[in-house]
Amino acid sequence: MTDYLRFVRRNGRFLFFGVLAAALSGYGQTFYVGVFGAELRAAFDLSHGHYGLLYSLATLGSGLLVAWAGGWIDRVSLSRFVTGVALGVAAGCLVMASATSAAALVLGLFLLRFCGQGLFMHTASTSMARHFETHRGKAVSIASKGLPLAEAVMPAAAVALIGLVGWRATWGLAAGAMVVVFLPLLLWLLRGRVHVDAADAAQAEGGGQEGSGRPRRRQWTRGEVLRDLRFYRILPVVLAPPFVMTAMVFHLAQLAADKGWSLEALAGAFTGFAAAHVLGLLVSGILLDRMGPRPMLRLFLLPMLAGLLLVATLDHPLLAWVFMSLMGLSIGGAGTLLGALWPVLYGTAHLGAIRAMAHAAMVLSTAITPVTAGLALDAGLDMERVALVLAGYIVVALGVSWGALGRDP
Repeated sequence: MTDYLRFVRRNGRFLFFGVLAAALSGYGQTFYVGVFGAELRAAFDLSHGHYGLLYSLATLGSGLLVAWAGGWIDRVSLSRFVTGVALGVAAGCLVMASATSAAALVLGLFLLRFCGQGLFMHTASTSMARHFETHRGKAVSIASKGLPLAEAVMPAAAVALIGLVGWRATWGLAAGAMVVVFLPLLLWLLRGRVHVDAADAAQAEGGGQEGSGRPRRRQWTRGEVLRDLRFYRILPVVLAPPFVMTAMVFHLAQLAADKGWSLEALAGAFTGFAAAHVLGLLVSGILLDRMGPRPMLRLFLLPMLAGLLLVATLDHPLLAWVFMSLMGLSIGGAGTLLGALWPVLYGTAHLGAIRAMAHAAMVLSTAITPVTAGLALDAGLDMERVALVLAGYIVVALGVSWGALGRDP
């Protein structure tokens, strides 16, 4: 713990940049946008299904574009990249505040999902993973704590503001806060830092200095990664946390009904989820620096697997808290592991492009999950059986990935 605190004190300014970037991804996360759902459906005369379709379209568009735009973090300074992302989020907020048609609503949602959920989180993880090597796990873990911070603050703040000034003015205030407060703060936190370009990153990985005593590490391009079998063996594990979490949370009311739990009690269990999320980030960051990614890849989904099996087989009301806490542990572990995995496997020279590709796949999985789970429910499955199917998916994904990190080609 002393080493951990020393690391934070020595790098606090840049680490806080990562925390803030991760927190600002909340502008485009479902837990924040969802607060406005009732007002948006009423304002645009949308059914639940129609609103869900528009949201899925915005998410799909975001996922496809992130795969391309995320690579720009490899080619421009971090300050320029984060300025563009922040202005994109502010533009999305202004579009939401002034939207008068469904088309404008989709545009606003797209900008929020693309620049908020997509690129802000991409910025946080990529900047930490690229800059730090020895303490990469700790850095990614610390930065990822911005997301549970946003989960705790932003929905409640939005509800309060909607009650005071209305939903349109709330979006306008959100845009103003981004431009006047958060963007200047992000740039101040980066002041004095030297941009790490591709050549510097390669040297940081031991790839550019003769006589350094360190072996030269291969720097993979995105095209080379797409031809690497390991990537496809690991991808099902990478997609499991967002895929499973979205399936269970999007149909939260149905889960409560099938288990005989009150919706209020199940929603209250998100407190346990947030606490376990933070604990998972903290513990996994320490373990990752000590053990490396190989054992972590085999372990981090086990709490989620246990939670799904409990939901599939038992009904006690306290299991709502146990289930959500186990999910939070795996989500926290994923936040750290998946931020540090790609530079270990493929180097840092093209890290932005590689991470963007993986992130796009994750976004696409969250876009199709509500539909597939809904079709399963329409076909007569209950949430207990859905949980059992998801548990089976995790077992298969772990089996496919087993041994994928056993060697470097």
